[in-house]
Amino acid sequence: MQEGALLALVAKGILVAALPLIYVWRSHATDKLRKLAWVTAFLTFDLIVIGGFTRLTDSGLGCPDWPGCYGHSNPLSAGESIRAAETALPSGPVTMSKAWVEMLHRYFALAVGVLIIVLGALAWRRWAAERRGPVYLTTLTLVWVCLQGAFGAWTVTQKLQPVFVTAHLLGGMTLLSLLIILALRESCAPGLVHAGALRGISALALLVLIMQIALGGWVSSNYAVMACPDFPMCHDSWMPGDMDFRSGFTLWRELGMTGGEDVRPIAFQALVAIHWAHRLFAVAATLVLALLAWRARVVPETRKVGTWLAALLALQLVSGMSNVVFQWPLLLAVLHNAGAAAMLALLVVLNYQAWQGRERRARVTDERTRATAAG
Repeated sequence: MQEGALLALVAKGILVAALPLIYVWRSHATDKLRKLAWVTAFLTFDLIVIGGFTRLTDSGLGCPDWPGCYGHSNPLSAGESIRAAETALPSGPVTMSKAWVEMLHRYFALAVGVLIIVLGALAWRRWAAERRGPVYLTTLTLVWVCLQGAFGAWTVTQKLQPVFVTAHLLGGMTLLSLLIILALRESCAPGLVHAGALRGISALALLVLIMQIALGGWVSSNYAVMACPDFPMCHDSWMPGDMDFRSGFTLWRELGMTGGEDVRPIAFQALVAIHWAHRLFAVAATLVLALLAWRARVVPETRKVGTWLAALLALQLVSGMSNVVFQWPLLLAVLHNAGAAAMLALLVVLNYQAWQGRERRARVTDERTRATAAG
């Protein structure tokens, strides 16, 4: 990519980032770092949704190079190359509309990267002036967004190899979690005393949700959504026969191919195994998340969180089932992806409150013990 095109691409990312930066700086918030952390977390959630839309519209190779589009900073400048690729392969992944979807996703990702750089600069400036501030957390977030960019590049250069696509999804979810933790820390969000009783089940629910998101990403990246076209059974069976879990869950392989030395087109039964694994684990995930929602509603401090969690869980179940019943409509597929990110955000908040609440409850107990001894 030419230096001028690269600079133009960076300029576009800075221009997109300028809008939320202006919003934060013109706001009445006294703590700009806290405000920017929340705004960046919100935009990262949006970026995950845009990334899902890019994936679901098969636009991941709309520009088959990285970071630009055929060496240019925008699809208009690369129009001749795009039209040539589309003419050579009309049913292929390169079209002008897909190129724009892919590049808009990259512009937005660059903007989030710029905002995280600003967050790091603000944190280090506070540290230099006051010897306080989340410098380690912001530095980790900056390192992570760079790693996420690398996975984005590998997703393209490795031609949508499933392991990179799934890793890119999980990296985005991790980035969202880091930013939410940063925002909560800067907001001085208190730990809830009684929420400490939820720390075990909330941690388990977070782990189960991450595993289910990984399985969902593996289904999507392998185009296995319609491997089971009926619901609740799969090909009129509760346990489809001859499922090829070994080929389906071989991580290092090209898209649509088997791994190892005997490389060949992947069998349909491997796709069935991928899809069925996601469905089966969804049962376990639903039970754990429903239990957490119920227990959170019992605790007065977390009743609202429990209600939201129950609502999101219901939304995920309906959108997931509807994707199969209605043959994977784009709107429902994007909604399913967004719902997973929203549930993750909610569980990160709940875990933060629960584990902070554990420490707060210990301090309250210690203070009561000292007061009793003194009395």
